[in-house]
Amino acid sequence: MDYVQSSMFDRNVSSPLAERMRPTNLDDYIGQEHILGKGKMLRNLIYSDNIGSMIFWGPPGVGKTTLAKIIASITKANFITFSAVSSGIKEIKEVMAEAKRNRTMGIRTIVFVDEIHRFNKAQQDAFLPHVEKGNIILIGATTENPSFQVNSALLSRCKVFTLKPLSREDIVTLLKRAIEDDKGFGYLKINIEEDVIDLIATYSNGDGRTALNTLEMAVMSSVDGSNSANLTRNIVKQCIGKKTLLYDKSGEEHYNLISAFHKSMRNSDVDASVYWLTRMLESGEDPLYIARRMVRFASEDIGMADSLALQVAVSAYSAVQFIGMPECGVNLAHAAVYMATAPKSNAVYMSYNNAKKDAENTISEPVPLHLRNAPTKLMKDLGYHKNYKYSHDFKGKVADMQCLPDNLKDRQYYIPTEEGFEKQIKERLAYINNLKKKS
Repeated sequence: MDYVQSSMFDRNVSSPLAERMRPTNLDDYIGQEHILGKGKMLRNLIYSDNIGSMIFWGPPGVGKTTLAKIIASITKANFITFSAVSSGIKEIKEVMAEAKRNRTMGIRTIVFVDEIHRFNKAQQDAFLPHVEKGNIILIGATTENPSFQVNSALLSRCKVFTLKPLSREDIVTLLKRAIEDDKGFGYLKINIEEDVIDLIATYSNGDGRTALNTLEMAVMSSVDGSNSANLTRNIVKQCIGKKTLLYDKSGEEHYNLISAFHKSMRNSDVDASVYWLTRMLESGEDPLYIARRMVRFASEDIGMADSLALQVAVSAYSAVQFIGMPECGVNLAHAAVYMATAPKSNAVYMSYNNAKKDAENTISEPVPLHLRNAPTKLMKDLGYHKNYKYSHDFKGKVADMQCLPDNLKDRQYYIPTEEGFEKQIKERLAYINNLKKKS
């Protein structure tokens, strides 16, 4: 298809394409419909200028900083941006003091901290009392899990919004807009086929900035004296580079690859498990991410059938931290082979999910009196600890005592299989139940 606009020299193209194409309102914002679609809470809060402290968590290039800048353009509050690289404790305290003074005059202050995970504990702590008192509204953006990278006290006072990788369709829309819009390459005649646009979208792996940077490189390396650019598949492939093409050469996205890895281990396909693992690592995937997934897999898909799997997975995670890439690849392969060849059971996983449903529906169900401690006379008078049976006083160290609430007394969550060691667990539970009946 051909895209034609005015002269190249009539435009200011000194800024990077991704910056020029940054949307300034939510109507032009692409992606994140799950939190910014019509009628969604965050959209309503932004347009009503009534936001609270929040953290935007998501991978690079999905619109975290753009969303913060849109809020800055809409809000009537003072909007201040901090950088983890250039902002020290002194600068933070000065701004916090000013925000406190402004609050007494009815002026709100919104503080945006890009890459908040790069702020150390002391820097994050400097925000905490002012968030607590309402002197500032904090907006943080991070590519790292805030549960691990943001102080728990600060995190508990912020609403976390998860931003997802842009879909292939979102990226295609973004690229076409950049080709047609005057802020992008609308001043050029660009010849590009749909399959080439699709190639860039696939390669970008949900990252809008990567997609625009790739398009910009391809255009600037192809434009001729007549303000035309013919973007072929070969030109785009050269801009993409071999390593990243490996990651997406069949169109699989990040989450599809980890899903293939997980499902191959679950199906005990050791060769496929090693292949998907190697493909991710050689394409630049974070090895700690893969290690974390195997820790989860060990309990979700193996469980009591082979409890040693969890130790192997945790050891692999430690090995990755200890020696890093590329040496840790063999440690992850070691763990992946173990996971794939171990006996499988999801009984523990299912027990948790089933108990979770009951826990959510009986969140205020009281603990039975006989299971409560009674450190004071009042508690004893109220019946705390009364009729408690000390299991060590009974045969097999098991007493016939109800430990679930009355409305769940007959519920069975953990149902062992006969796979691996879990067969012995099943026999052990039958023995325990028999002892209860006799005690």
